[in-house]
Amino acid sequence: MTTASNRLRALLAQGHLIPMPCCGDALSATLIEQAGFPLTFMSGFAAAAHRLGAPDTGLLSYAEVLDQGRNIIEAVNIPVIGDGDTGYGNPLNLQRSLRGFAKAGFAAIMLEDQIAPKRCGHTLGKAVVEREEAFDRIRAAVEAREAGADILILARTDARALLGLDEAIERANRFRELGADLLFVEAPETREEMAILCREAPGIHLANMLEGGVTPILPPAELEALGYRIAAYPLTLLSAAMRAMADALNDFKAGRHPQQLMTFAEVRQRLGFDAYDAQAARFAR
Repeated sequence: MTTASNRLRALLAQGHLIPMPCCGDALSATLIEQAGFPLTFMSGFAAAAHRLGAPDTGLLSYAEVLDQGRNIIEAVNIPVIGDGDTGYGNPLNLQRSLRGFAKAGFAAIMLEDQIAPKRCGHTLGKAVVEREEAFDRIRAAVEAREAGADILILARTDARALLGLDEAIERANRFRELGADLLFVEAPETREEMAILCREAPGIHLANMLEGGVTPILPPAELEALGYRIAAYPLTLLSAAMRAMADALNDFKAGRHPQQLMTFAEVRQRLGFDAYDAQAARFAR
């Protein structure tokens, strides 16, 4: 059977940009797959929101993240990239985290250079570790991968906002040299910066398209022309769902019944009731 990491490699080998809506739970991942997208990412921001109703400030533990990831991976057949934050400790903890993500069935793990507890890359209060500590994280990850963990490494740097674009590019280049499979320079502030980092840090780049963030939201065709291979939409589904739920609650509060609803038949179909009933009928007496 083709592994998740090999399916991701095959997608990347096609050479065009992959739009990647991100999920936080099994339901959002299921909807992404049903819509025909070939890849998703378990966003730490969305996972914290779905599981805890809390901000993405390092509150989710390694075990909670892994449990959330297993539920997502079991629900879909498309490859899933997992948010490994800072690795949940020192380089040996990071290696355990990478092996755990691989065993759970993630196609790739994202590892970053923030100081723990990390924060959303487009919020205040984040800080990054020194270069060598950042490089040690990727060295440890590559060592664990080469020892047999079947997973790709997505190396992320948040240095742009704190130390400037040149430092972010320097770190991205070193991550690639150390063996990272994919690169993610968080929070470039202009289209020009996005073009520069793709040109000066060659590799497979992910663009983070966060509505309301500091990076401009560009059309997929323009991102591909700049050199990006994956366009992540980390909070679009979460924001849309929260808006819809808030609107429905406001309708209830005003004495109205919400009207913008999916039909009960479609809810059942999307959740798999029809398929379940058809399977169960095979065992009916």
